[in-house]
Amino acid sequence: MAAGPATDRKSPSGRFKGSPGPSSRPGARRFRVPGPRVLLASFGALALVAGGVWALYGSAWLRVERVSVFGTEVLTPDEVERVAAVPVGAPMVSVDTDSIAARLRERLPRIDTVDVVRSWPHGIGLKVTERKPVLLMEKGGKFTEVDAGGVRFATVAKAPSGVPRLVLDAAASPSLRRFDEDRLLGEAVGVTGELPEKIARDARVVRIKSYDSITLELGGGRTVFWGSGEDGAVKARVLTALMKATPKAGHFDVSAPTAPASSGS
Repeated sequence: MAAGPATDRKSPSGRFKGSPGPSSRPGARRFRVPGPRVLLASFGALALVAGGVWALYGSAWLRVERVSVFGTEVLTPDEVERVAAVPVGAPMVSVDTDSIAARLRERLPRIDTVDVVRSWPHGIGLKVTERKPVLLMEKGGKFTEVDAGGVRFATVAKAPSGVPRLVLDAAASPSLRRFDEDRLLGEAVGVTGELPEKIARDARVVRIKSYDSITLELGGGRTVFWGSGEDGAVKARVLTALMKATPKAGHFDVSAPTAPASSGS
């Protein structure tokens, strides 16, 4: 007798045998409710974050109360602080230090570098480095200061002591077509940077007639014909030796450092 079709029979649990249960279906996942400890830890972390944000932005604990200025020489701390315009009373974390630094460099060109730092919990520090003049350009009774990078950064009514004056006598020079005033200024700055300290202190005038005709006028009426700005370090060593060898000379020529000369008294 042929067997009849298979019939499903229920298991004691009420499910038909052979039918997949919930846990055996593909992709099925069980959802578990977090335990009390996990919930408490999560709420605690959220509370810490919220408290930290409030402390930084909302409380009176971490707000700007004072501004300190360091490193000024010609500028005054009050002048720097006024231009910086640090928002006193604002949250420390909200102070835009980059904007403050950019504003100081733009409005006070005498500033070479400035660091704006947070001094927790209530202070902002402004650490300033001022440009140092290595040359002066005179015009209309006033003096424009030039730093070692060739930057003209300030005009003053009184010439600072110990800084030589630049005289450009290149108006009739053919080289002016190739080397404009800024290029000649750069050459003069380069020469002052090569001078030995003792000679640099004694320099009164740096006179340029052309790219390859630079003359230094020193104290006591002495002069140094430097020539071009090339081989500056070698020329500086040769000039030092030449001055020691002929201390009473009034004119020194190091334009060709392999064949230096001195003359006069």
